Amino acid sequence: MIITRKHLSRRTVLRGFGATIALPLLDAMVPALTAQGKTAAAAVKRLGVFYVPNGMSMPYWFPNSEGALKELPPTLASLNELKDRVLLCGGLADEPANQVKGGGDHARSAGTFLTGVPFKFTGGADVFGSVSMDQIAARQTERETQLASLELGIESNAMLGSCDGGSSCAYTNTIAWRNPTTPLPIENDPRAVFERLFGTSGSTDRTAQAARRRRDRSILDFVAAEVGGLDRVVGAGDKIKVTEYLDSVRDIERRIQMAEAQNSRELPVVEQPIGVPSDYGEHARLMMDLLALAYQTDLTRVSTFMLAREVSAHAYPEIGVSDSHHPLSHHQDEPAKLERLHKINEYHFRQFAYLVKKLDTITEGDGTMLDSTVFMYGTGISDSNTHFHDDLPIAIVGGKNAGIKGGRFFRYPKATPLTNMHLTILEYMGVPAETLGDSTGKVSRLTTDA
Repeated sequence: MIITRKHLSRRTVLRGFGATIALPLLDAMVPALTAQGKTAAAAVKRLGVFYVPNGMSMPYWFPNSEGALKELPPTLASLNELKDRVLLCGGLADEPANQVKGGGDHARSAGTFLTGVPFKFTGGADVFGSVSMDQIAARQTERETQLASLELGIESNAMLGSCDGGSSCAYTNTIAWRNPTTPLPIENDPRAVFERLFGTSGSTDRTAQAARRRRDRSILDFVAAEVGGLDRVVGAGDKIKVTEYLDSVRDIERRIQMAEAQNSRELPVVEQPIGVPSDYGEHARLMMDLLALAYQTDLTRVSTFMLAREVSAHAYPEIGVSDSHHPLSHHQDEPAKLERLHKINEYHFRQFAYLVKKLDTITEGDGTMLDSTVFMYGTGISDSNTHFHDDLPIAIVGGKNAGIKGGRFFRYPKATPLTNMHLTILEYMGVPAETLGDSTGKVSRLTTDA
């Protein structure tokens, strides 16, 4: 038997003048003798955790009854076209948040959301929590990827100082913990994320990076020769994938450059790094596109994303809500305030839905990237007026290749530990974890109604 198909390494990159572009997973990356009809992405499993702060306008989140979803509840309506990929789970609780001795409920929410362990109350640098679920998964996947994980967000990434109830800002501004003493700060600057993925300066020195930007050339200009050579190696299907992928890279570069140009013409916001769009939706979509590229190139398989930090006072006049988010969350069950809070909740979810839809359009194997990606979306506070940490609003999205059956809403028994869900997701990722925080076992019903 003669094998003529050429083979590309999973680590193949395009290079030129210090620029490096990782390639998406291609069919040509499967060894010809072992492919047997499988694609390069057949065994890839991804995890993304999306967190929203300040609780939820609960009347707009949960359906009226359990069972099949004819349509998604109002907060999640932007994914109605993919409702069969959405699983809503009630009854989950974050009891460790109630066990923290000191601090505010918002810090307790974010600080225990992925760990299931009460943290040490402190307003200083001597923070102490526990390793988070995403980082347990990252320890497994980092053997295969360049980046163990990405921690992204929209607002403050401060780890120092005192925030909610005197707690360290580390407990409100991130949900990812590498180990008990190392919270992982989010990155909210699209330029910084882009250069972490596709850095082209050849140096981490800021002067060198600035010189690269001043040349005002696309990263693709530096690797043009390599792109041309790639066409001689890959097949027609892979050529389409590469073209679409490189178009996405160029579009993101253009949008970052526009944001930087706009910021240079205006007085900068003190805590806002250059390159951050002033419009929340534009900023969020840019970060979502960067995360999609990171997944597509297999630079990482694990991510967390904070759509805002806890105790966020951000207002959203672009959707008709001029109230600051956190004060509005203390709605006192007033219908008008609940509706405005819902608008913020829906706006946050809409940004996430943009990413979900994007992954569902990117072909991978016999399906799409969404099939091999499990997202968990939610928060550690349910009713934002009471600050309760039970019956949490949690949605599982994607994961078709894991057998996750969407299009349903069901409730687990009251006060089922949220960490039981974490363990089950880790099992999907192939991580052999038996316990996590206050877990009592794995949950059922993700793949069947039983």
